[in-house]
Amino acid sequence: MSSILSVEDLDVRYGTIPALTGLSLEVERGSLTALLGANGAGKSTTLNTVAGLLKPTGGRVTFDGRDITGLSAHRTVRRGLALVPEGRLVVSPLTVLENLELSSFARGRRRSADLDEVWELFPRLAERKKQTAGLMSGGEQQMLAIARAWMTKPTMVLLDEPSMGLSPALVDIVFEAIATIHAAGATVLLVEQNASKALPISDHAYLIHRGEILSSGTPAELDQDPDLVARHLGLDPEIAVPEIDAAATAAAERHA
Repeated sequence: MSSILSVEDLDVRYGTIPALTGLSLEVERGSLTALLGANGAGKSTTLNTVAGLLKPTGGRVTFDGRDITGLSAHRTVRRGLALVPEGRLVVSPLTVLENLELSSFARGRRRSADLDEVWELFPRLAERKKQTAGLMSGGEQQMLAIARAWMTKPTMVLLDEPSMGLSPALVDIVFEAIATIHAAGATVLLVEQNASKALPISDHAYLIHRGEILSSGTPAELDQDPDLVARHLGLDPEIAVPEIDAAATAAAERHA
C-alpha cells in the first residue's frame, strides 16, 4: 500500500512561538490513521497546515503525488482533501439539504447523484433534510459536517476532534459516521483525544506532544508502552491501560 499523504519535517510558528517542529508522518492510501495528543500538542495545527489554512515556515506536504505545501485551502479541496474542522461549523440557519448543496460547489459540481449517495450513507440526515441545522443535536450536526465534507467527493478526509463536547451516546453516532465514510472509500486522518474510541477503528496511530511525534505504530504496537500514551493524553495510566488493551485487541481481530 502506498502513501497518499506525506508530511516531512514540518515547521509551523505562531509569531515567535513554535507550534510544530520537524514533524513528519505518513498516511497510507485507504487507511484510517489517528493523530493523538493532549490539548495544545499540535494536532489541529497539523491538520490546518495540511488543509492549507496555515502556512508552514519549513518542511513539505505531499498529497496524492503532488507537492501541496502552502497551497490555499480552496485549492486543496479541489485536489481532493476535505477538512471537517473542530466545532463542526455547520451553517445553523440553513437546512440540512442547503448545507449539503453549499458544499457541493466546493469542487465545482452539483449533482443529484451526490445527494442520493449522502442519503444512502446517512439515513438519519435523509429523514431530517428539511430541518434547520442549528436545531439538531451536537452529534447530528457533526454527522452533517462529515456528510458535507463527503459532498466534495474527497479522496481524503481530515477530521479535527469530532467527539469534542459530545455525550457518550452522541460520540457513538459520530464514530459510526466516520466508519461509514471510511468504508465508502475515503482515506481518513483523525485527530482525537479520545484514544479509547479512535484506536479501535484505526490502522495506524501517531502520538504528538509539543509539536513533535513521540511515537507511532499500530494500536497493538502502541499498547507496548501504555504509560507513554496515557501520560501524553493526560490520563491516569491505571485507567488508560485497559482501554488501550481493548483497542489493540479490536484492531488485531480486524486485521486477522
